[in-house]
Amino acid sequence: MEATGTDEVDKLKTKFISAWNNMKYSWVLKTKTYFSRNSPVLLLGKCYHFKFEDENKLLPARSGCTIEDHVIAGNVEEFRKDFISRIWLTYREEFPQIEGSAFTTDCGWGCTLRTGQMLLAQGLILHFLGRAWTWPDALNVENSDSDSWTSNTVKKFTASFEASLSGESELKTPTVSQKETIRRHSDDREMRNEIYHRKIISWFGDSPLALFGLHQLIKYGKKSGKKAGDWYGPAVVAHILRKAVEEARHPDLQGITIYVAQDCTVYSSDVIDKQCTSMASDNTDDKAVIILIPVRLGGERTNTDYLDFVKGILSLEYCVGIIGGKPKQSYYFAGFQDDSLIYMDPHYCQSFVDVSIKDFPLETFHCPSPKKMSFRKMDPSCTIGFYCRNVQDFKRASEEITKMLKISSKEKYPLFTFVNGHSRDYDFTSTTNEEDLFSEDEKKRLKRFSTEEFVLL
Repeated sequence: MEATGTDEVDKLKTKFISAWNNMKYSWVLKTKTYFSRNSPVLLLGKCYHFKFEDENKLLPARSGCTIEDHVIAGNVEEFRKDFISRIWLTYREEFPQIEGSAFTTDCGWGCTLRTGQMLLAQGLILHFLGRAWTWPDALNVENSDSDSWTSNTVKKFTASFEASLSGESELKTPTVSQKETIRRHSDDREMRNEIYHRKIISWFGDSPLALFGLHQLIKYGKKSGKKAGDWYGPAVVAHILRKAVEEARHPDLQGITIYVAQDCTVYSSDVIDKQCTSMASDNTDDKAVIILIPVRLGGERTNTDYLDFVKGILSLEYCVGIIGGKPKQSYYFAGFQDDSLIYMDPHYCQSFVDVSIKDFPLETFHCPSPKKMSFRKMDPSCTIGFYCRNVQDFKRASEEITKMLKISSKEKYPLFTFVNGHSRDYDFTSTTNEEDLFSEDEKKRLKRFSTEEFVLL
């Protein structure tokens, strides 16, 4: 009876936390994000200009949801379609109970895991679909049925906001005609892309069987002393993602791996070894690799000297974003304009979606509105991610990033380095006990990372 009472208290507590966080963050849904027409916008390596060729021309009333309607034009729609096409993973509620806990929601504690999922999802999009891919229905997300925003609390707080748009929404012409839809779905390439689009999202479903779902990530986190309800730092999440990808046995995922930098150092030979290791003896193709680099952009506060470097990183098409945020509040950074970072916010508590059913709704996995934050507000602790399709791509990327590091380093030491050779050549332990997901060396490193302590050069 006592245990049952404790479980009930825990459930009530999680429901309260869920409601509180929806109240706390739902105001963001009501706010507009303003973009300047005079400065380019960079989104994961793609550059967009919003300036009119004809300065006297006005922007149509419904061409953009969160952009200054009367001063921005150019390729606004292309930017919106590109942004909305990125996979958005947020707090969820009412999902299957996490093993060893009473949690059926990650509201209030799972934001860094969610931003880590978003970064990995972008890496998988590059791997399977390419950077040029956009979701054909992206511009229709705002017109989706309000029931897809399934958190009752969010719906209550955004009702007035949706009502204010309803008059304009009725006037909006459908982006894709019926004929175009038929033609699109008859195209083999589009069909293949849609299959992979859904497949990638399903890998992040909130169920114990989803390869990169919250349940699996928490299971791997236990190996580093973390449990459901704990706060996860960007560096710990990087190692958890690596283990999740390494342990995935899905045939489609045998051609990709993850490498996590050690103490702000990428050992090139270690990366190439991972790319050249194949599960199948007859497969001689290089593996793609997602490189994750946990770094610290200053002491207690972010050093603004690193701003140009962060901009440079987000200007690369093979960048898969940054796991970062404000102190104890994680965001997925995907771009910038001037000195402001563009991000996706995981702090919306939406209802569980069963991704195992056919044609599950996609709308809640795509963010309709970009947000901006001053670089100065960024927490210094973050993890930077890159995707390289093969060994040749990795060598090219390491050369390009090294040049960028040298240019941006105003002091003697760069933020991180690429080093030739293996980590073992520099007295680092690189062997892993097969009976344990983390080696003793990794456990020590993760323990240090969990307190977000970094060695500052």
